[in-house]
Amino acid sequence: MKFYFLVYIVIISLLAIIVTASDKYKATKGKRYKRTPESSLLSIAFLGGSVAMFLTMLFIRHKTRKPKFMVGLPIIIAVQIGLLLLSIKTGGAL
Repeated sequence: MKFYFLVYIVIISLLAIIVTASDKYKATKGKRYKRTPESSLLSIAFLGGSVAMFLTMLFIRHKTRKPKFMVGLPIIIAVQIGLLLLSIKTGGAL
C-alpha cells in the first residue's frame, strides 16, 4: 500500500509541476492561449500536488502575488501533513 501511495504522490506532483509551468507559459504569451483555471490548480494541490505546486510557483514566480495561492497552498500542505501524521499514528486507518 505504501508503494502505491508513493507512486500516486510522484504522479500528482509531476502533474502539478507540468500544469503550473504550462499556465505560466500561457500567461507570458498573452490571450491567444487558454489559461488553466485557478480552481483546477487548487484541485490538483488538494489531491496531493500541493508541495510540488508551491515550490514550482516560487521557483518560476507564478501567482506569487495571489493570496489564494501563497496562503492557501501552505494551509493545504499543513492539513495534508496533519492527515498523514494522523494516518501514521492510527496505523494507516485513514
